[in-house]
Amino acid sequence: MKNFEDRLAIITGAGAGMGRELAVQLSAAGANLALCDVHADALAETVALCDERPRVSTHIADVSDEGQLETVRDEMLAAHETDHAHLLFNNAGIAGGGSFVAGGRESWERTFDVCWKGVYLGCRVFLPLLIAADEGHVVNTSSINGFWGSLGPHVPHTSYVAAKFAVKGFTEALITDLRIHAPHVAVSLVMPGHIGTEIARNSVLLHGSEVDARVSERANEFRNSAPTTAAEAADIILDGVRRNRWRILVGEDAHPLDELVRADPEMAYEPVFVRRMHDAGVFRNVVAE
Repeated sequence: MKNFEDRLAIITGAGAGMGRELAVQLSAAGANLALCDVHADALAETVALCDERPRVSTHIADVSDEGQLETVRDEMLAAHETDHAHLLFNNAGIAGGGSFVAGGRESWERTFDVCWKGVYLGCRVFLPLLIAADEGHVVNTSSINGFWGSLGPHVPHTSYVAAKFAVKGFTEALITDLRIHAPHVAVSLVMPGHIGTEIARNSVLLHGSEVDARVSERANEFRNSAPTTAAEAADIILDGVRRNRWRILVGEDAHPLDELVRADPEMAYEPVFVRRMHDAGVFRNVVAE
């Protein structure tokens, strides 16, 4: 799908970060948008940044709830007066649930449900709309933590990692499934590295915690220290869609880390691996020992 003009794109997590930037860039390319997020005020800010020419609808939903996504589907079809869509960006995600052993179950499952079920249910609910179109493209967001299940040898990171590995496997399996049953629909797997987004702040809110001064400072540090901005990430993703690439690594840190893991997977979770990362200029803030 090299041209997005007059195509209908569904974007989850459109209230901030990569979802917002995807909306802005797609609207500039002439696409119509159905934007989904849990925060109405954030969606309104995204809409204000979009081009005024395409048709834009906004929808409030928790992507881990199938019933809410079905409501979004019905609302967007009515708003756009159509029975199909062309692009689906399962982009919503949060962090949390670090330790399976010592952490709380509620936080663990909340993170897993948003990051995995949000993609799975997004495809269950919206993929039939893409199959009904003349062409379609599904874009599922995993992470570098979908091929490297760690934040370093001293930091448990189980829920987010488990979800992102699930997204990776599911999306790769969809390549063959769609080729057999819906060859006019393509699929891409997005694996971002450290991107300058509000995921740290938004994750705290979605887990029901307060964003105090300390949390705000850490969230700002996460966003501002990223080697890749959300706008740059969106540009890379859309370029990958235009090129029909199924595997889209995002960020200058993602590529060397991918190479390091592939070169020596047995050592990927040892302190020596982090030293190799540092030597390659990747994630210098991760402590090896």
